[in-house]
Amino acid sequence: MIYTVRTQVGQESMVVDILAVKAKREGLELYSMAVMPGLKGYILIEADNENTVQRGISGISLVKSRGVVSGQVKIEELGAILSHKPLMENIKPDQRVELIAGPFKGEKARVIRVNDTKEEVTVELLEATVKIPVTTKAEYIRVIKE
Repeated sequence: MIYTVRTQVGQESMVVDILAVKAKREGLELYSMAVMPGLKGYILIEADNENTVQRGISGISLVKSRGVVSGQVKIEELGAILSHKPLMENIKPDQRVELIAGPFKGEKARVIRVNDTKEEVTVELLEATVKIPVTTKAEYIRVIKE
C-alpha cells in the first residue's frame, strides 16, 4: 500500500534519505520511497501499514517531516503524476521563459527556435543589451505563464 507523507517543500529528498537510514537501522518494512518532481512537499512511501510509516517518520524534525496524510493512495490516482509528458511539447517559439540552470540562471528570455530531436531551445535574453541567441537544453528552462 502507498502512503503520502507531508514534508517541507524542498526537503523531500532529505526526508527520504533520513527514512532510508532509519528503516535499515530499525528494520522497518518500508519497501520503497519516491520523490515526485510534480508533487512538491510530499513523498510517497510503500509499506504494509500506516503504523510502520508513522514509526518511520517519528523523531524526524517537524520542520522536515510534517506527518502522514490519512488514507492510502491508489495506483490509479498516481497515473497523472507517473505518466511521461514529453518535455518539448510545451515549448513553442515566441514564448517567454525563465532559465533555471546554467550560466544565465534566473534570466528571462524569449524562445526563438526549438530543436525537438536534440531537445535544445535557442532563446534570446530579454534584458541583454545585445540580443545574442543562446542555445540551451530544454530541461534548463521553465515556461512563464502570462
